[in-house]
Amino acid sequence: MSQSLSAGKVVSTDPPYYDNIGYADLSDFFYVWLRRALRPVFPDLFATLAVPKAEELVATPYRHGSKEQAESFFLNGMTQAMRRLAEQAHPAFPVTIYYAFKQAESDSVDGTSSTGWDTFLAAVIEAGFAISGTWPMRTELANRMIGSGTNALASSIVLVCRRREAEAPSATRREFVAALKAELPRALVHLQRGNIAPVDLAQAAIGPGMAVYTRCSRVLDAEGKPLSVREALALINQTLDESLAEQEGDFDADTRWALTWFEQSGFAEGEYGVAEQLSKAKNTSVQGMTGKDGILESRGGRVRLRRPEELSKDWDPTLDPRVTAWEVVHHLIRALESGGESEAAELVAKLGSKAEVARELCYRLYTLCERKKRAAEALSYNGLVQSFPELERLAKEPGRKAPAQPGLLDEDEE
Repeated sequence: MSQSLSAGKVVSTDPPYYDNIGYADLSDFFYVWLRRALRPVFPDLFATLAVPKAEELVATPYRHGSKEQAESFFLNGMTQAMRRLAEQAHPAFPVTIYYAFKQAESDSVDGTSSTGWDTFLAAVIEAGFAISGTWPMRTELANRMIGSGTNALASSIVLVCRRREAEAPSATRREFVAALKAELPRALVHLQRGNIAPVDLAQAAIGPGMAVYTRCSRVLDAEGKPLSVREALALINQTLDESLAEQEGDFDADTRWALTWFEQSGFAEGEYGVAEQLSKAKNTSVQGMTGKDGILESRGGRVRLRRPEELSKDWDPTLDPRVTAWEVVHHLIRALESGGESEAAELVAKLGSKAEVARELCYRLYTLCERKKRAAEALSYNGLVQSFPELERLAKEPGRKAPAQPGLLDEDEE
């Protein structure tokens, strides 16, 4: 908090992660043995009986008496540390800060939130930084010991920060929301084209969203009170959901029906009457979506979406007169999970440019699964997006390209 090492330097730092790990407590296990061996060599370093903990910048309630006091200690300390960086770092270069995002810490009326993430961002902004971007870094292994069977860390997020202009104007909440709706959809398309994993999309979208928030000296609500970081994050997430929902207009009628049904029922059964009524609203029919190569199974007055493993292995999109984006996604998942990337690449080769629609649909499906806590399905959609660059590379290999077939997926172009 009082360091001067960063003066005139290019800074990239990895600060403490709120309350994720108490390193000082963990160090005690090793300290007692090191102290016995090295105290004669380094008497000042090993003068205490245990590792000093008073100044460790983590939010541990048992040290501070309550969760609120621990959060206040972390916020104040981190703000001081960030302010020193903002004052001393080389002005020609941005400061990059690694921070581990803990997903789904709590669910509220405003959606999923993380106290540590909110508090950390508040400290960065209070220190005088403006956030110009966030880069998700796949640095965390799902099979590491601390992550086994837990929701410990999803990814590390690199905050790209610069000093906020002293003359930065203020803005109203309405102006902030209007700017979000104008800028975030373009940023979303850019992130999707960059093949960012769906699991990282919400974190990555914080960057352009917080860039809007932090380029203002403050954002005021209707009562003239400053809009908190938590409220700003809720609005960013809401705008992101709206942008993903708006992309549904690019999909065919069957896929739009399937998305609505999937959000309500997943792959579980539902009443035929409800399905038929929904199909009329989506300008399609239940009967047209059933059959050997259909996406639906209908019998006994009940209807359900077919799971990827239940779809026909002989499906050929060049011969199917009613190919939908929903089919493309779930046949690709079936091929990827049963036959690997080589088999999935065969389908990508036959689909051509239409495979890109499948990637867009995966982002929407992942968001729905995350909201409904359908982890298994979410994993499949995330995995398909991450595999797309390799699938496209394999699809371009000599001998894979299928002859172009007129009429493929061009229902809306006729």
